[in-house]
Amino acid sequence: MEAEEEDEENFGSKELGPKTYCVTGATGFIGSWLVNLLLLNGYKVHATARDPAKSLKLLSSWTVTDRLRLFKADLQEEGSFDEAVKGCDGVFHVAASMTFNVDQQDNIEEYVQKNVIDPEIKGTINLLKSCLKSKSVKRVVLTSTISTLTGKDADGERRRLVDESCRTLVDQVWKNKPSGWVYSLLKRLSEDAAFKFASENSIDIVSIITSTVSGPFLTSYIPSSIRVFTAPITGDSDFLRILSNVNERMGSVAVVHTNDICRAHIFLMEHENAKGRYLCCVESCGLSELVERLSRHCGANFQRCVDEKKNWMPSEVSNKKLKDLGFRFEHGIDDIINETIDACVECGFISLT
Repeated sequence: MEAEEEDEENFGSKELGPKTYCVTGATGFIGSWLVNLLLLNGYKVHATARDPAKSLKLLSSWTVTDRLRLFKADLQEEGSFDEAVKGCDGVFHVAASMTFNVDQQDNIEEYVQKNVIDPEIKGTINLLKSCLKSKSVKRVVLTSTISTLTGKDADGERRRLVDESCRTLVDQVWKNKPSGWVYSLLKRLSEDAAFKFASENSIDIVSIITSTVSGPFLTSYIPSSIRVFTAPITGDSDFLRILSNVNERMGSVAVVHTNDICRAHIFLMEHENAKGRYLCCVESCGLSELVERLSRHCGANFQRCVDEKKNWMPSEVSNKKLKDLGFRFEHGIDDIINETIDACVECGFISLT
C-alpha cells in the first residue's frame, strides 16, 4: 500500500522523461484545473479548445507554460484532433456540452436527438478516431457525470447504496424529462458510444464519473457546477431545481473538490489496473444537511429550498471502487464549502454582507 500511495502522490515515474497528455475542453472548469495540475507535476500538455484565444486568458494562471502547447480543435470536425493528440501518451476527454434543458416544444425528442445527442456522440467518436491514428495514445480517460447514474431501481424504489452499476434508465429519462434531462441523456449515450467504439477498436478507455464538483476555479466565468452547488445561497431557481432533482434522483448530493477530481483523472490515467467506470465523490449527504452546512459557513439561514420528506434517510454514493484502486481524497466536504464560497466571494458572485 505504501508503494501505491507513493505512486499516486508522484503521478508516475519521470525516469523516461515527462509524459505528454492531451486535454480537450481546456478552457472549461475541470479542464483548466487539470491542465494546471499536469503542468505542476511535470507533464507536457497539449491543451485543446475551439477558440485558443480564450486559453490565452488562462496562461497567467497556468504554471510552467514552456511545457504547454495550445491547439485549435473542433469535435465536430473529423481529423481536427489529429495534430493535438499526435505523440501523446494519453488523452483526457473533458470537453462536453453543458446543455441541461431545451426550450423546443414541438417534436422535442427528435430535436434533442438530432441537435444535442448526435453531435456529442459524433464529437467523441471523432476524437477516438484521432487517437487511433496517433499510434502513441495508450489510454483515454473520459470525463463522465453522476447524471448517468440513478439512486432508484426499475420500480422507482430508492437504493440505499449507489455505485457505478446504477445506470440511468434511458427510457425513463426520455419519458419523464426531469430537470437536467438533456444533459443526463447526452452524457449517458455518448459514454456508451465511446465504450462501444473503444471495444471494437482495441482502445484502452476509462471513465471517471464526476459528482457535484466544487471548490476553487480558474475560469473567468462561474462554472455551472458551482452555480448548482451554491444555489441555496444565491436562490437561483433554475440551478436550485437541478440540485433538488439530483437529491431526489440520487437520494443525496455527492460532492468532490476541484483538485481531487483532477488528481483522480491523472491517477486513473497512470494506474495500469484501472478499468471501466469509477465514481468520484468524497462524501454524500441529504440536501437539507448540505444547506445546513452552507448556512453555518455563511452565518445565515436559507429557507428557500429544502423540501425533503420527514425521516429522509440519504442514500450513500459509493467511492469504494476508486479507493480500492488506491486513490485517496485530500479534501472533505467542509473544505469544499469553505473554498467554494471564498472563491465566489472573491470574484463577486456571492456577497455575504
